[in-house]
Amino acid sequence: MRAFLGVAETKEEDADLRLQEWIKQVREAAYDTEDVLDEFVARFARHSTLRTRHKLAVQIQGIKARVKNISEGHQRYQLEFGVTTQVSGSPAAANNTTWHHSRDDALLVEEAELVGIDKPKQQLVSQLLEGDESQLKVVSVVGMGGLGKTTLVKKVHEDFDVRRHFPVRAFVTVSQPCNFLELLKDLTRQLHNDLKKPVPESIEAMTAFQLKLCVKNFLQQAGRYAIVFDDVWDVEVWNEIRFALPENGYGNRVMLTTRKVDVASASCNKSQDYVFKMAPLSFEDSWTLFCNKIFKGNGCPAHLTDVAKGILGKCQGLPLAILAIGGFLALKDFLIAEEWEMVRRSLVGELEGSGMLDRVRKILSLSYNDLPCHLKTCLLYLSIYPDDYEIDCHKLVLLWSAERFVGKREGMTMMDVGFNYLRELISRSLIQVTQSFYEGIPYFCRIHDLVREVVLSKAREQNMIAITTGQYTKWLSEKVRRLVVHSCSNNTEQHQESQCYSFNHLRSFITIESMNPLISRTLLSEVLKSSRLLKVLDLSDEETLEKIPNEVFNLYHLRHLNLCRTGVKAVPNFIGKLRNLEYLGLRETQVKELPVEILKLQKLEHLMVLKKVDVSDERLQALQSLSTIDASSGSVGVKEIGALTQLRRLGISNLRREDGKVLCSSLATLTTNLQSLARIDLYWSGLRDEEDPLEPLHHLPNLVTIIFCGSYQGEGLCFKAGGFLKLKDLYLKKLEKLKWLKVEEGALPSLHELSLDRLPLLEELPLGIQHSRNLRKLYLSELSSQLMEKLENLNEQTEDYRKIAHVSEVVIELWTDEEGWRLHRLWGKKM
Repeated sequence: MRAFLGVAETKEEDADLRLQEWIKQVREAAYDTEDVLDEFVARFARHSTLRTRHKLAVQIQGIKARVKNISEGHQRYQLEFGVTTQVSGSPAAANNTTWHHSRDDALLVEEAELVGIDKPKQQLVSQLLEGDESQLKVVSVVGMGGLGKTTLVKKVHEDFDVRRHFPVRAFVTVSQPCNFLELLKDLTRQLHNDLKKPVPESIEAMTAFQLKLCVKNFLQQAGRYAIVFDDVWDVEVWNEIRFALPENGYGNRVMLTTRKVDVASASCNKSQDYVFKMAPLSFEDSWTLFCNKIFKGNGCPAHLTDVAKGILGKCQGLPLAILAIGGFLALKDFLIAEEWEMVRRSLVGELEGSGMLDRVRKILSLSYNDLPCHLKTCLLYLSIYPDDYEIDCHKLVLLWSAERFVGKREGMTMMDVGFNYLRELISRSLIQVTQSFYEGIPYFCRIHDLVREVVLSKAREQNMIAITTGQYTKWLSEKVRRLVVHSCSNNTEQHQESQCYSFNHLRSFITIESMNPLISRTLLSEVLKSSRLLKVLDLSDEETLEKIPNEVFNLYHLRHLNLCRTGVKAVPNFIGKLRNLEYLGLRETQVKELPVEILKLQKLEHLMVLKKVDVSDERLQALQSLSTIDASSGSVGVKEIGALTQLRRLGISNLRREDGKVLCSSLATLTTNLQSLARIDLYWSGLRDEEDPLEPLHHLPNLVTIIFCGSYQGEGLCFKAGGFLKLKDLYLKKLEKLKWLKVEEGALPSLHELSLDRLPLLEELPLGIQHSRNLRKLYLSELSSQLMEKLENLNEQTEDYRKIAHVSEVVIELWTDEEGWRLHRLWGKKM
């Protein structure tokens, strides 16, 4: 049935209602078959009685009868439907190909590098810098989703002249529907962090009115500000925001993006306010973007030019559509024009609609339909996340694995395969990376609003996901398979009528951000009471959850249990009953020790703790991720790490000096699978002058981040040629005897950010720092008085300026008097 669905779903978009209903029946039968098999395994794993055998036999007979009817239906409709159940030659199977490494660069064009943006950017920059310097000015950017409003405004917000003119800045994304309390908290945090001031702890308990007063008072004192509110959907939301923004006579500026003309008009109701209507790209700019995406900017081959222009013309200058279509065209064979011609012909039908948004939605649907079956499922799963939600890529892939959306490949873990799936979705411009780890590994990502609309619609059609905010929700089917709870307001209008629905078929229960405590307890209780087949239970961020419910330990099939950032205080001995558990998340909880029964979890692959917990027992042979173990108990636990031969990710804290050699010996036995040792933090290690801390780190191949805080008592550090090839972030802090730094030519070629903080004897900027040509941010604070004086008078004629002229962002904090810091910033391409 799954194989058949893999083929049928490629035709479902064009099928008539009768055939769509038939496909739905096949899908439900497949779901129910899996339920019966899971029930069989769960019951017979514990006990086998005549009653349970009879019940399961009846269920199996019912499934067999349904399958027979489906088979007969398939024979009746096969000619009309035009597919067979043999999938070896199907489009879905053909697309399940190996990743083409030679096209990586073409497929991973940064969405931020859009063309045709310079002219509107300069226009908006002028609007911000010009006008009455005593009044607040609002600039609105309006246009439909997918035009690149956010990209444009981000570039304006980060412009050198804008940053120099407005020392107080923030960029706030407005969710839909808007959670106004969280918006105000986010704005408060950004403003305080921007000026290096502590965020008031009291904001968590404030009302919306109190938060608005807090923001208003802060901005009243802070000086000239420029704030962006991205994706405002409602006039009332803007009216609430407006109250918190003081005039204060400094010529402040506010920018907002919106898809609604009435929001733009309502926000710009004063004489000097300005509405900028975002236009689609010109054909020339569209063509440039199209070729950059597919051909790395080398130009379109002559035999594809006509068909490519035909396809591009249907995109109507929408960057998102161009990137999406270009993403899957880049996977086609450039030598076969017929493949491109087929895409052009299908686009003609897809784009016959009554509105631009519908046309774009259909273009994105075409990208979805071109996906192989396994990627469709993974993409649909992203519908669990709210609008504009920043997704933790590692957590997403873990969930894919627990749901068994990720297949097995020889020599690869499911996490490896899952990240390959993620990269392919990124390459097709269906997922956008917002933050990367080393070597371009996606760290955080998001799904564009328009893509999410398509995904959400199709996930509902397939009864894949049910989403609730805790209030009354009408789901498409009484059989809820995966229930996702989004955060809701703290009002007491709750009683969701969940009792009308059956949770007997539930596979996953996931909370996204914290729920209302009453709703949380009620809904969780109902789920655990009847969901024997649960495989995924993610309660992360439920701070009021202090105890793991006893019903959890009866979930025989449970693979994924995430309790990170909850109030859970202990893990009971019953944990040993969860024999199929593969992931256990206990980070940022109050758990201080694990019971010995944890050793019964022979399938456990990922254990996440962050307390003084000794989990380095050699019996946990399946462990692939272990973070973070406390090594303060001595060399025995450190030695046992070497027996965990499947480890690929490892975090260690509180290592004693005398156990260093034992740790190195243990790590040496893990070199086959251990993938990274990417970050080194040394706090207050007290290394002496003769112990160069850089020497043992010099050739670590994956080292990305170094933090030294009070860890070295020597006078100098030298980064030698050929060393630290992937190091991106270097933070040196409170090294009170350090007088000099040297970077040899060929060292630190990937350095992106350098922070020199509280080095009171540092006499000059690092020698040779000009060799680190990729350095983008330099932070300097409380260095020697001699050096700080030179930095205060920095100009193009000085040697220090020439050392750092290539750095795009330089932040220098100068101590002036007892009242605090005076912040002096130098920005720009060449400072």
